[in-house]
Amino acid sequence: MKQPVLPDTAHIAHSLSLFRQRAPLVHCMTNDVVQSFTANVLLALQASPAMVIDAEEAAQFSAIADALLINVGTLTRARSEAMLAAVNAANTAGTPWTLDPVAVGALHFRSAFCQQLLALKPAAVRGNASEILALAQQQGGGRGVDTQHPAEAALSAAQQLAQRCATIVVITGEVDYVTDGDRTLCVPGGSPLMTRVVGTGCALSAVVAGFASLPGDRLLHVASACRILSCAGAQAAATAAGPGSFIPAFLDALWQLNAEALA
Repeated sequence: MKQPVLPDTAHIAHSLSLFRQRAPLVHCMTNDVVQSFTANVLLALQASPAMVIDAEEAAQFSAIADALLINVGTLTRARSEAMLAAVNAANTAGTPWTLDPVAVGALHFRSAFCQQLLALKPAAVRGNASEILALAQQQGGGRGVDTQHPAEAALSAAQQLAQRCATIVVITGEVDYVTDGDRTLCVPGGSPLMTRVVGTGCALSAVVAGFASLPGDRLLHVASACRILSCAGAQAAATAAGPGSFIPAFLDALWQLNAEALA
């Protein structure tokens, strides 16, 4: 496999501009803990969030939306049925969808469900190193939502998973890695404060879903999503006194982000 390289700043700025112009409607079937924060992150980037969870309505809405996020954080049997209905409808309509395999490997039901979802061809998969390793069936999962591995430990598994499923795989950590199995990009930045508030990873998955719907090179668009959030996180951490003030600073940084800041 080729060694990871940094994404081009000019393309990141282009992806952000295109995202704001298109303002994608992102259907987020996400966990109960992060719905409000996820919606606010998408709104700060000028996208349109929606949270439709009834099975019949979710299937209908997936045909309307520009992108679909499947996040299994607070998975139930009923919710899994609604998610499958939404994914099948999205595939029929040509709507790209993204999988966030929260705590996969640590729990049996969600692990089997995520393997079922992988067969339905997500446009992108976003997880921490332990989740990606478990999804690739190479090691066990982490401690709940917490990773037990550094991001680079899952790089080979991510590349193999991306090739096998014809998808983009994102491993998040101190450095994010984004791969299609052939090309691999590394995205530095961010702040440790991003791990001290609930929902930054889940919100990133929603942003990845939106960026995966953009026309052009999907790998570069998804890497741009990672860099945009890491840049906003670093900017917010520079002014925040702690986790409480970090969240509004983070949303403001996303709103104000421009090409100069990305550089």
